[in-house]
Amino acid sequence: MSDAPAATPLPAQPFAARIRPIATDEPFRWLAAGWNDFRRAPVVGLSYGLVFVAIGLALTGALFAADMVYLFLPLATGFMLIGPALTIGFYAISRDLADGRAPSLGRALGAFRANPGPLFSLGLVLLILFVLWMRFSALAFALAFPLRVGADLQSLMNAMLFTGGGQTFAIFTLLLGAGFAALVFAGGAFALPMLLDRQAGIVEAIATSWLAVTANIPAMAVWAAILVLLTAAGMAAGLVGLAVTLPLAGHATWHAYKATIRLPAAPAHDPSVAA
Repeated sequence: MSDAPAATPLPAQPFAARIRPIATDEPFRWLAAGWNDFRRAPVVGLSYGLVFVAIGLALTGALFAADMVYLFLPLATGFMLIGPALTIGFYAISRDLADGRAPSLGRALGAFRANPGPLFSLGLVLLILFVLWMRFSALAFALAFPLRVGADLQSLMNAMLFTGGGQTFAIFTLLLGAGFAALVFAGGAFALPMLLDRQAGIVEAIATSWLAVTANIPAMAVWAAILVLLTAAGMAAGLVGLAVTLPLAGHATWHAYKATIRLPAAPAHDPSVAA
């Protein structure tokens, strides 16, 4: 039996009427709906996902080439910050399926054109947070490892697991990264799909997302854990697994948005948009 839905937000709160109370078992329904979307358009989903797998592999290779392997853990953690911006194309695929249109890679790649200003602005904010996070991580490494540590992966792993400085760096990376990710999740969980779905502004979208998350904390905690597990599983498979887990997370997020945010009916989507 599912838990009782969270209490309805107070009407005095901005955009409160838009938020539905969510039970803690609903995220699993979103996941099932996302998997169904992936099965209905596997070629487009895999193709779009592989674009970001290639980017991830290129960044990882660049870290090794620059003897900066110590930033791999921050890079993996920081992926949670920019990950939502990468899934816009999957929202477009799910929207096409819901509207009875055949999805295409072109529309997925050009999904940002549905509301370019706010989508670009929110993506830029996420990118800035990611860059700041990587700079903080580099500084933390310099402070935690005052002595020269071998740049090879084995030396770094030994130092991280068996030295006080290494353990401090690992704990700092995980805790601060989780804090960054939690804030981004609250503000962006539903903002990006809303900006794709409607001609909304960035402040309105972030405020609506924040209210939806804070009004349904138990269910959103379950949903966030599912997204983290999907991302971690994809990365554990040598990043290649993201070609499956990233589409699954993206499609499911679209269904999460549709189930959680109650908005007035919008005009039908123009098939020529982002074609």
